[in-house]
Amino acid sequence: MNDAPGGLVEQSLYEVRKTIHPRAVHGWFAAWRWALVWATQLVFYCTPWLQWNGRQALHFDIVHRKFYIFGLVFWPQDIIYLTVLLIISALSLFLFTAIAGRLWCGFACPQTVYTEIFLWIEEKIEGDRAARMRLDAAPLGARKAGLKAAKHGAWIAFALWTGFTFVGYVTPIRELWQEVLTLSTGPWETFWVLFYGFATYGNAGWMREQVCKYMCPYARFQSAMFDKDTLIITYDRERGEPRGKGEGKGHCVDCSICVQVCPTGIDIRNGLQYECIGCAACIDGCDQVMDKVGFPKGLIRYSTTHAMEQKLTRAQMFKRAFRPRVLLYSAILWAIIIAAGVSLWQRVPLKVDVIRDRAAIAREVGDDEIENVYRLQIMNTTEQPRVYEIRVSGLHDIHVAGAQRVEVDGATAHMVPMKVRVHVEREHLRPGTYPVEFRVSAVGVPGESVREKSVFIVR
Repeated sequence: MNDAPGGLVEQSLYEVRKTIHPRAVHGWFAAWRWALVWATQLVFYCTPWLQWNGRQALHFDIVHRKFYIFGLVFWPQDIIYLTVLLIISALSLFLFTAIAGRLWCGFACPQTVYTEIFLWIEEKIEGDRAARMRLDAAPLGARKAGLKAAKHGAWIAFALWTGFTFVGYVTPIRELWQEVLTLSTGPWETFWVLFYGFATYGNAGWMREQVCKYMCPYARFQSAMFDKDTLIITYDRERGEPRGKGEGKGHCVDCSICVQVCPTGIDIRNGLQYECIGCAACIDGCDQVMDKVGFPKGLIRYSTTHAMEQKLTRAQMFKRAFRPRVLLYSAILWAIIIAAGVSLWQRVPLKVDVIRDRAAIAREVGDDEIENVYRLQIMNTTEQPRVYEIRVSGLHDIHVAGAQRVEVDGATAHMVPMKVRVHVEREHLRPGTYPVEFRVSAVGVPGESVREKSVFIVR
């Protein structure tokens, strides 16, 4: 702030960012966080290398508009399942936030996960928090340049491998690997590998907490999902104040460990703030200090506003967690999950579209025969070839002219020109439209059958 003439105060709208060097912390929550780091990254980096029926187990084939998810093949017509997945994700976020705040942000969000990994690389190369702060404050020299180059080189290598893996879900990763080795990747593949690599490097290496504080919208609307029975990270002010050491002081020795371990650099003792991502690093750090000074753990802990105000026991606090909004979220979420599961279980891996031939609406052929022409598009969403039998019903003596069976390869769509004739005397069939129904069934596969309605026109 600068004093201006006339007693006015001039203040910048933009705060200069201060580099945060989070201190390493060990404890129960840190162990959980690293367990989820390992779990999520093993799934992300290993899954595209898995094989299923001779192809990549998880492959989003955008070019051919097919999503292979282990034994399932999804087509654009299956977008309802993507919609359901997004609804389940949103409701899960609402439920977990209502129960225990920003669990997703603190333990499983990609920004948190990759920041943890990049910080681990930084610590291994540059040293602990104090060593990193000394290195940043030191003038540029051979040692500093070498350490910084090594750190950024490791960051860039890891980020590029992340970008490569991400693209490997779209372009088969084994083919992509051969292209990378021979420097023959296509322009789009090269672009996306570099793009996602740069995004990982920039977000986890440089921006870090800025993404959580200023770019992520969740931090802004999270309060709408909180209430006084939501588990949040709290500082027990009654027990901790006044801060300091010696007689007459509270349990908080004002060591600032809780601030030093915080990845966003806030002081949780000032109350809940939107910058808090709920990682619980401050709980682990404070508990370590409490052990050293001989005070009970839990000065900083997961609790609720009601529990702090009303001195509730843990049992009472957890009992209040099952409140109406949580039960409602849970009921809706499980109903959707069960419905989606049943739908997937009963999903028929066959899709049929019936398209009328507009060039020839209706015509007479042979003796007293009327012909309508249809085109049937049969989509076999299994990975095995199928032979399908085509039948039509709805009028007396209606049948499919010509071959009534067609073979369709696995995971392909086949356009079949079909002619349908009605063998009745013309005077028994007045001009107009008549409903008919096509039935396409997989030969030798019980239950794999689809019915599609259409109309038969008589002129």
